[in-house]
Amino acid sequence: MKQKILLLVTLVVIHSALHAQSPPGNYADSLRSDTLREVVVANNHYADRRKEESLNIEAVSETFIRRHLGGSLMKTLERLPGIKTIGIGSGQSKPLIRGLGFNRVVVADKGLKHEGQQWGADHGLEIDQFAAGEVELVKGAASFLYGSDAIAGVINIKPTAIPAAKSLGGSVDLMGKTNNRLFGTSASIYGRNQHWFFDARYTFQDYADYRVPAGKVYVYDYAVNLHNNQLRNTAGREHAAHFSTGYINDRFRNILYLSNVFSRSGFFANAHGLEPRQVDEQTHDASPRDILLPQQQVNHLKLINRSVYKTGNHQLEADLGFQRNHRREFSQYVNHGYMPAVFPGSLSISNDLEREFDKQVYSVNLRDILKLGQHFLKTGINAEYQDNTIGGWTFLVPSFRQYNIGAFIYDRYELNEKIFLHAALRYDYAQIRLFAYRDWFPSGQTPAQQYLARAPDLTRTFNSIVWSTGINYNNGPFELKANLGKAFRMPIAKELGANGVNYHYFSYEKGDASLSAEQSYQADLSLSWKAAVWSVTLSPFYNYFPNYISLNPTADHDYFYGAGNQVFEYTQSRVGRYGGEMLFTYEWTPALYSSVLGEYLYAEQLSGNKQGYTLPFSPPASVLFNLTWSPATKGKLNKPYLSVDYRVTSSQNKIVPPEKKTPGYQLINIQMGTGMKLKSQPLLISLQAQNLLNTRYLNHTSFYRLIELPEAGRNIILSLKIPFRIKTAQEPG
Repeated sequence: MKQKILLLVTLVVIHSALHAQSPPGNYADSLRSDTLREVVVANNHYADRRKEESLNIEAVSETFIRRHLGGSLMKTLERLPGIKTIGIGSGQSKPLIRGLGFNRVVVADKGLKHEGQQWGADHGLEIDQFAAGEVELVKGAASFLYGSDAIAGVINIKPTAIPAAKSLGGSVDLMGKTNNRLFGTSASIYGRNQHWFFDARYTFQDYADYRVPAGKVYVYDYAVNLHNNQLRNTAGREHAAHFSTGYINDRFRNILYLSNVFSRSGFFANAHGLEPRQVDEQTHDASPRDILLPQQQVNHLKLINRSVYKTGNHQLEADLGFQRNHRREFSQYVNHGYMPAVFPGSLSISNDLEREFDKQVYSVNLRDILKLGQHFLKTGINAEYQDNTIGGWTFLVPSFRQYNIGAFIYDRYELNEKIFLHAALRYDYAQIRLFAYRDWFPSGQTPAQQYLARAPDLTRTFNSIVWSTGINYNNGPFELKANLGKAFRMPIAKELGANGVNYHYFSYEKGDASLSAEQSYQADLSLSWKAAVWSVTLSPFYNYFPNYISLNPTADHDYFYGAGNQVFEYTQSRVGRYGGEMLFTYEWTPALYSSVLGEYLYAEQLSGNKQGYTLPFSPPASVLFNLTWSPATKGKLNKPYLSVDYRVTSSQNKIVPPEKKTPGYQLINIQMGTGMKLKSQPLLISLQAQNLLNTRYLNHTSFYRLIELPEAGRNIILSLKIPFRIKTAQEPG
């Protein structure tokens, strides 16, 4: 039966895809623009921006986020071509842009870099997707605006819209998921007089162990039985509080944002430690909602002040920010190497605090935007200071302090109404200091061996000049965008000073203090053609790294401190990457239209001991076929829709050990929803069926791919948004 359903849907969707694009019209006024077409633009503002920007920019709205709610904001955005995630259970994930992630992707929240412990594959982003407004995605080198780390691109999370003048209202969001029995709510209230406003939100989510379509998995050939198909100890709870207030007039605005996001979640109990091991299944399987060891607790506090002042042809902007990211990982004490068999009670460290990271970040952004004749000039200075301390009874990454400062100038020149020319130049200076670390346990009998130095004091400085140049050509239905740029990334503390066991990968990792700053050169091209009922966009790119930093396995095993685990070392090599994305859409009728979204990436290490291999987490090629029906209606229903996604993902046979080859798979997802009124109360209802056929498949970019853990099974998601108004706006904000 499943095969018949799959064949039927495949034929329908492929047939529609052969003709494919979304209808023309006002993007902001059509509900359809909130589903397919907002893959390209969210409203007329972004349609105009795409014509004027040489970078590959896409944007999605709050409506898109609500319709495609995943376990996290990054998982929700994964539907867009070129965007993938490293999945970490059902509640957390981190982004990949064209196969690059970690510290190669900048996530900007309300104008400032979001700074957590993004170097860890098991560390998700502390972002509340209910508090996000429009999300802008920049694919390609964007270091000239954001500095270090924007090699792959930027995910720019914008705040929700400022309330209209003389309004008071809010909303309540309710959500439930069947796979991990999640229930959640997010409530907001806002208000504004003529110039002052406030906006407050609180979000809570509670979820149980998530389920996979398998009763048994193998953790490095160690058989693990799953109770009720549940991954034991993957439950979690999240709390997020947000508050913003500010003053607005025609020439000046100042807005203060305050947020605090806290999450507590478990690690899959059978895949954490020095080796795959049996756990107390009776205790772990007693309840799917308890959070036992191993687990993590993360709290992210953020304070941002944004000011904008307009005078003459100038727009002056200033962002000031403070962040504190406090991450703690807990696990049972397990000794290895020279560690004592029994944890000593005399230590001030808790016997279950495996690792602790406490990062404080201070940020300043200053910009001047000037319109001078045919020139649109933007100049700015970015500065950031980080202080990251460590704790716990294990060591992997030393404490560090770093600061960086950069200045840039960008010019967009309107040659005529069809052609825009772009040029940017930036200089950055950065310094990082790693602090010495000694073991808390003796490693030998002589005084010199008592407390081994795992990391020495180290200070490194880096500087770089980056640039970007591009062109836009718009001629009626045809659009061309081309951009060539250089980006850079300074090595992070883990790459320079790691020296310990990574318990999530059963590996012993070593940094290299001599690493140079990573450089990247990238060429992007975008070609678009729009006709009456169809359009097509092709976005190829080429990317070259003369000194890419990667973690490579060696033939050595560490038996003194790594319990015999394989040694991995950070090295640099030349890397070439190319690929692209495709969007093709077609309108059958004003109510029925289809779309095809495709992506492809090829990466190869051109030198070093892994020459000829690809890069870790390189996503396989995939294509998504969509068919959407959204009829015009009258009466109680407002803009209903029914949408079917059929995703085909190829196998990934180009790997770099210890990765494993991943077979291809097909998935069917369904989205439906409508606006309606219950008496006089408006409601927005959406229903999703993810992995409709409960397909067992492996995601090559998943954190758990190494242990061949399949992705979540069928998941039905119901969300309800209840907006309310206490006082009606008299004018737009």
